[in-house]
Amino acid sequence: MIKVLVIDDSALVRDILSEGLARDPEIQVVGSAPDPYVAREKIAKLRPDVLTLDIEMPRMDGVQFLRYMMPQYPLPVVVVSALTEKGKRITMEALEAGAVDFVTKPSSDVARGLEIMLEDIRQKVKQASMTDVSHWKQRTPTPAKVRMDTALSTSTDKVIAIGASTGGVQAISRILTQLPATLPGIVIVQHMPPGFTQTYAERLNEQCAIKVKEAKHGDRIMPGQALLAPGNLQMTVKRSGGVYLVHCEPGEKVSGHCPSVDVLFDSVARFAGANAIGIILTGMGNDGAAGMLSMRRAGARTMAQDEKSCVVFGMPCEAYKSGGAEFLISLDNIPHKLVSFL
Repeated sequence: MIKVLVIDDSALVRDILSEGLARDPEIQVVGSAPDPYVAREKIAKLRPDVLTLDIEMPRMDGVQFLRYMMPQYPLPVVVVSALTEKGKRITMEALEAGAVDFVTKPSSDVARGLEIMLEDIRQKVKQASMTDVSHWKQRTPTPAKVRMDTALSTSTDKVIAIGASTGGVQAISRILTQLPATLPGIVIVQHMPPGFTQTYAERLNEQCAIKVKEAKHGDRIMPGQALLAPGNLQMTVKRSGGVYLVHCEPGEKVSGHCPSVDVLFDSVARFAGANAIGIILTGMGNDGAAGMLSMRRAGARTMAQDEKSCVVFGMPCEAYKSGGAEFLISLDNIPHKLVSFL
């Protein structure tokens, strides 16, 4: 049984979440708390396996609570988020502070949306229970930015493709914030609902030397810029003469996802070939494994995040086992390895 503690300032929401989670025979709701202060006491007493956490609460919001809690009691946390602009921004902060995933509250058609949200949170609680967040117990300082002896060419003859899922918000941020603005163009698929990708891209843009934006159909892949796939579109790389462009279009789920890492990597293999570098990061499942194998067969250099530094060693493990990833690299060493490839 997965023991869950529900944290929300609304008694009605606590009851709804507790009842909805308890429908799954593998989940046991061991308690609930109206705010982080009560939650702290119940964590020590009840020893839950997973927390669900509302992030917009009085007295102490969920982000403050995570920053306080994770170094003392590193537990997998699934955030319950609003779809407002404020809700999107604070959700990104919560993921950076240690939360492993999030679900969104229904904003319309509440009856139907509530059932979808409850099914979503049951699945994510079970996934969260299998994640390892022990690294938050002893956080290491963020490494210094990678320096390069000489500036790279300003041509677009290189493409860096990155794929991630659960835990990827932190991992991508940790990599991109270390990179110099002279790198070739980067394309990224992070499994995330529509609406949140723009907020995430804006937040990364504030933190990084490179420019980061949510991709739009026809955007050019340029040095010093990272393009993040929109949360509801398949993103592919195409070549037009001497430049690379992204196409962002509606499509069916591939490997269970839209956007899909496999779709992006397959297109990079086809149109960039040996001029590409592929990186696959923490995440549940196997999205990206087949695409990375296609990239490697086309001559690209490839790497995957190692198990110790992953929140979930699913996607990197599958990419390595299939032969797609040449190397397993710790998260903090990925930027240095990337520069060595270049």
